[in-house]
Amino acid sequence: EDLVCFRDIRPNAPHHYLVVPVEHMGNCKTLKKEHIPIVKRMMEVGKAVLQRNNFNDLNDIRLGFHWPPFCSISHLHLHVLAPASQLGFLSRLVYRINSYWFIT
Repeated sequence: EDLVCFRDIRPNAPHHYLVVPVEHMGNCKTLKKEHIPIVKRMMEVGKAVLQRNNFNDLNDIRLGFHWPPFCSISHLHLHVLAPASQLGFLSRLVYRINSYWFIT
């Protein structure tokens, strides 16, 4: 009820979803310790959506947030990409684990 999930309008993987809190939250820089439960639930929802869409190899996924100023909107949204092994060259850069622009 407090999260929504939908396909990214410019997918970078066969499965590319965004999990977004209904209540406005800034970006990942604004997260505090008390936000840990909602971030964990965002991750759980992302994994559940993958499984509902017949993707079950949860070892081949990428979950994360774009680090400001590299986010296109200022509302927290978790990127859920799968299979990570099929990300193209540019997508591997854009969604690189714990880079200056994408954190997992």
